[in-house]
Amino acid sequence: MIDIKVLASGSKGNCYRVTDSITLLIIEAGIPYKEIQRKLNFKISEIAACLITHEHKDHCKAVKDVIKAGIDCYMTQGTKEAIELDGHRIKVIKPKQQFKVGSWTILPFETQHDAVEPVGFLLANQAGEKLLYATDTYYIKYRFKNLTHIMVECNYSISILKDNVEKGIIEAELKNRLFRSHFSLENVKEFFKANDLSKVKQIWLLHLSDNNSDAERFKREIQELTGKEVYIAEG
Repeated sequence: MIDIKVLASGSKGNCYRVTDSITLLIIEAGIPYKEIQRKLNFKISEIAACLITHEHKDHCKAVKDVIKAGIDCYMTQGTKEAIELDGHRIKVIKPKQQFKVGSWTILPFETQHDAVEPVGFLLANQAGEKLLYATDTYYIKYRFKNLTHIMVECNYSISILKDNVEKGIIEAELKNRLFRSHFSLENVKEFFKANDLSKVKQIWLLHLSDNNSDAERFKREIQELTGKEVYIAEG
């Protein structure tokens, strides 16, 4: 049974604890290491590995300390070079090439973001459950079958963003960057429509913008569209 715990989500930092009761992973390390320790009740030795999607600080801030703690960190070559790290604890992965960590089989796939070589992850366990993790991307070109859990960015709504630009709350330049690098509510809906959700048990909406999102609205609209349990990642 997959269990998901949000340690942090958003532009200030991202970190998620994911376990199938056999192998515990953390996805992203974008908050201070001491905070990761505290939020995991200092049970760091239980972490089998850390998965990193890309080099932006809100996703990799604590990588050096995670490595020092003896935890393997999986990332693409482009991300490794951008973070400027080396050592035997850095495990280089390639999009569309599976690898295994404990009871998980993990498939990285390309995402669309303003980073060197960003990826998302499809995680499958021995119980037949499948977890999709995708963040910091304005589009997902792949289709997935038999998903049971989805963790996906829902950063902003186009209508809220345009309203904020008109009011002068958000600069037009930032709006254009968001369009090219983050997943909008509208595109998330199209993603759900294009995928097989028949086995999905939980949907987690990640990385909501402080200014350009509405958690209650996003949750309500995705629930209405999918008919699934929807959770907002907060923290």
